[in-house]
Amino acid sequence: MASLNKVMLIGNLGRDPEVRYMPSGDAITNVTLATTDSWKDKNGEKQDRTEWHRVVFFGRQAEVAGEYLKKGSQIYVEGSLTTRKWTDKDGNERYTTEIRADRMQMLGGRGGSGGGASSGGVEDGGYGDSSPAPMQSARPAPQQQQRSAPAASKPAPQKPASFDDFEDDIPF
Repeated sequence: MASLNKVMLIGNLGRDPEVRYMPSGDAITNVTLATTDSWKDKNGEKQDRTEWHRVVFFGRQAEVAGEYLKKGSQIYVEGSLTTRKWTDKDGNERYTTEIRADRMQMLGGRGGSGGGASSGGVEDGGYGDSSPAPMQSARPAPQQQQRSAPAASKPAPQKPASFDDFEDDIPF
């Protein structure tokens, strides 16, 4: 049977992003994202519950998140749940469940918390050239204008590997 590990969130950053660099030079950025559910209880009183999510960005997407996001920024994130095991300073094994971001879209106004740029988005099939997406208006450009752009500015995306190309040594 098939399985699915997909997370989609819209929320606000609870603090500024934390950017680190691996010895290889690759960036890793951690953010804490708040999502809030609202409802009315049986007395008609409004109730809120805020859930905090750990989100991790890698590579160029991590650099973009570290540069453009700040506390309070509203973002849309797509990714998958991952749990990692680590040892604390007292030698105890700990587990942390995080969202490994595959796609991020900044929401909100340009003056405040985002500008509409996307990183690792669906527009390029998720196989981008690892450069940040240009700032875009909320309305897509007409098709004629898109065709007038020089063809040499971005190489054509390569066809992703098919499932036949993967080695299948999974034990289940």
